[in-house]
Amino acid sequence: MPEPQSRQLRIALFGHFGAGNFGNEATLQAMLWNLRRLLPNAELMCITTFPAKVIEDYGIAAIPISESMVRPWNIRNPLLKLVRRLFVGIPSEMYRWFKALKTLWHTDMFIVVGTGLLTDSFCIGGWGPYSVFKWSLAAKLCRCRLCFVSAGAGPLDRRVGRALIRSALSLATFRSFRDRATLDYLRRIGFRRDVDRVFPDLAFSLAPEMLPSDGARRGRRPVVGVGLMTFDGFYGIEKTTKSQYASYLETLVRFVNWLLDRGYDVRLLVGDTNDAPTIAKFKSLLREHSVPEDRIIAEPVTSTQNLLSQIAATDFVVATRFHNVLLSLMLNKPAIAISFHHKCSSLMSQMGLSDYCQDIQKLNGESLAEQFCRLSKNAVILKQSIAAKAAEYRKGLDEQYSLFLRVPCPLSVEPSGSREGEFAATTSERESL
Repeated sequence: MPEPQSRQLRIALFGHFGAGNFGNEATLQAMLWNLRRLLPNAELMCITTFPAKVIEDYGIAAIPISESMVRPWNIRNPLLKLVRRLFVGIPSEMYRWFKALKTLWHTDMFIVVGTGLLTDSFCIGGWGPYSVFKWSLAAKLCRCRLCFVSAGAGPLDRRVGRALIRSALSLATFRSFRDRATLDYLRRIGFRRDVDRVFPDLAFSLAPEMLPSDGARRGRRPVVGVGLMTFDGFYGIEKTTKSQYASYLETLVRFVNWLLDRGYDVRLLVGDTNDAPTIAKFKSLLREHSVPEDRIIAEPVTSTQNLLSQIAATDFVVATRFHNVLLSLMLNKPAIAISFHHKCSSLMSQMGLSDYCQDIQKLNGESLAEQFCRLSKNAVILKQSIAAKAAEYRKGLDEQYSLFLRVPCPLSVEPSGSREGEFAATTSERESL
């Protein structure tokens, strides 16, 4: 890749953005902010699922991951399906490959931007494994520097999905994963590279000015943020059933009642626009249990910044979505995670908070109340530990940006009030690629 001084760098970012998942948006915002401070003259573009939204929100060029060539047809006849595939499907996909190569021909770097993109739980095409492989191969053919940065993986339930992801990863110049659980999972499905690195989730490197301070809290009850998640979002290795999900909602209803009885107010949090119907259903369940509605705060979440502001207005958080927990910890809020995926339990373990994590499939109301009591009692000590760990992660991500961008390690930009720490990596993780 040319040195930054020789000509303007062209960098393509890849991911599932613009769809209203505020965790995914946080990772993109973190990447954009760091690229702009470290490579201010670079030309940035995004290859994504909702390019119009990315253009509107971030002011960068964007194109679709998989462009629709013709309007979908609802065909049931097997012969007509075959004809369509031969004369429409295959030529359309060949054209998409051509467009991918044309897009990346003068591009210097192709970055798969964090998130849990390496899964086939939602699709093989679209933003799934096939497109990850297609764009990765196109990047290599165009001699781009291909980087998977703080990526999450799993589940990969289908053989073809596993093969495509292994192939895409094998093409990379730089690979890092956001937790040890991801690395272990990839090794179990046959992808093993001893020099691969583990670095924190990219959201820990959000611009400090994005992180709101706590508002005035005098003269009112403490607030617990309760983060809910729609059933369709549960895609862990062990699948959550609908009966387990119903039990999850009922347990949280009882927990909210328990909190209100002890003098807390409750703020309902979401991490994705698809969670909005779950909020409506949960409020209906609360009414059935005669929960006083004036003690429940439920405001719409419209952006990552808006979500951060709502979390900042809490004292404690009990959440399900991975990034709801992560952003809470980044804002130094003592939190309990209800884990539906190894990424959740892995985050809590890395933060030294394993005692404040529950498996959603075994969620127990009494245990949750007991955990919350300990969380509240130990809040001062926990906040010191969480702040130190978040600062350590920010420094670790500075090291990572230096490595894959090939720039001098930047001076860490710390949020006000954070405490410095050193990112601890194992010997194998510190080996050069």
